[in-house]
Amino acid sequence: MKIEGGYELNWLDKLEKKLGRFAISNLTVYLLAGYVIGFAIYYLAPGLLGWLTLEPAYILRGQVWRIISWVLIPPTGSLISLLFLVLLYYSLGSALERTWGTFRYNVYIFSGILFTVIAVFILYGVFYLIYGIELPLSSIGLISTNYITMSIFLAFASIYPDMEVLLYFILPIKMKWMAFVYAAMALYYFFTGSLATKVAIAASLLNFVIFFLSSRNMKRFSPKEQARKAKFKQQTRPHMTYANGARHRCAVCGRTELDDPTLEFRFCSKCNGNYEYCQEHLFTHEHVK
Repeated sequence: MKIEGGYELNWLDKLEKKLGRFAISNLTVYLLAGYVIGFAIYYLAPGLLGWLTLEPAYILRGQVWRIISWVLIPPTGSLISLLFLVLLYYSLGSALERTWGTFRYNVYIFSGILFTVIAVFILYGVFYLIYGIELPLSSIGLISTNYITMSIFLAFASIYPDMEVLLYFILPIKMKWMAFVYAAMALYYFFTGSLATKVAIAASLLNFVIFFLSSRNMKRFSPKEQARKAKFKQQTRPHMTYANGARHRCAVCGRTELDDPTLEFRFCSKCNGNYEYCQEHLFTHEHVK
């Protein structure tokens, strides 16, 4: 088990080490740009919208672009609502990416999209097995990324619950109260909406729950923890340079990254002071009290 900054490395950390270089920066911009494109299609070429929807029956017949093109379906048909949505979610998504890091934010967004696609295919399969028909999803509702953006809001509110925003640029309200309202609305639409709406809501909320339950060390992304880490780095920076310009040195054996480039160094959260150890002595040293 590896420890980084006193935290256990979970599966996301390990995955990031292998695939982090493929993460897409500013993913929120691309997501919102897709909304704008979809909105334009909705008004200028509404007939084209039918070629973008998430339809398992058509995908299985070769129209594979529908697996991702449904993301262009606008969550609203109102220009004013779209404007507010773009401004709000650009702010929330960008802040969430800065807090989590680009890779973790990518995983969160793409897993929400993936869960939705899987849920729709399961729904298609159930109808086909029970009724022997290929049910067009558009006949029971239209799938959009409306509830994926909602999961962005819930994620942001869980990290910054006491941050205040101006509702419609007028009314100040804390994120946690808006999150409760969002959750209540989601439950209402889940029980009263179409089957497609139920699928979309369940997939997005499942993404939110799984992501946070599987990330047991999410505390390190809280504002207080970020401020503590920044203060710690500032205080220790003058003491982090050793002979020949080395930046890491084991408090037990004295080796640095210059002695062996493959060495990994970690601080021990149980030692009283800023003591750093190589991987051979991280779990075997005596804690400094």
